[in-house]
Amino acid sequence: MTKTAMVRARMEPGLKKDAERVMKHIGISPTEAIRLFYRQVTVHRGLPFELRIPNAEMREAIADTRARKNLTTFKSIRALMRTADE
Repeated sequence: MTKTAMVRARMEPGLKKDAERVMKHIGISPTEAIRLFYRQVTVHRGLPFELRIPNAEMREAIADTRARKNLTTFKSIRALMRTADE
């Protein structure tokens, strides 16, 4: 089947950059990631992950993140991955 349909979306530049860095690390393009997401929506007949109303702890974490408080930062994805393996 030919691929002629186009999807356009606007988002924060930082989110785009961070997500594309992860995609590059796992070896897929943004186009492939979007195609995978659409395929999973089709297979699951809905979003391929659960959506919930955040509890108080999650709301606080979201507020802290938006305010850039209590964040752990890493100089690279490798540094983050090393921490995850520990």
